Amino acid sequence: MGKIYNAPEGLNCPSYTDYQDFDKYQKACEVYEKAIKAWAKTNGTCPEAGKEIHFPVGDGAARYVVVSLKPIQLIHINTGDSWHFQYADRLTAADIRKEVKKVEGITKIFQTSRKAK
Repeated sequence: MGKIYNAPEGLNCPSYTDYQDFDKYQKACEVYEKAIKAWAKTNGTCPEAGKEIHFPVGDGAARYVVVSLKPIQLIHINTGDSWHFQYADRLTAADIRKEVKKVEGITKIFQTSRKAK
């Protein structure tokens, strides 16, 4: 069974109440998420370290950053609605690799469509 962690000590999730408007809060969340990914990439033990995976839940998505595949370790991204995927702790290394490829593929498609305009 995999382990799901909160962000490392020193990386604090922004609180919406600390900002005057949604745009500032959203920018702070992006900075926070990039910091988590950078930490995971630096401290991770697999090629997928620092990559984001996500799963549809409710009206949003549960989001995680990969740290390790052996043993499986993920960091929960607790911004926005902070959804959790009920089976996240049961993911296998193969599941995580598959999700990383899906996210990269979708990102590549949308980057290509933006460049075409």
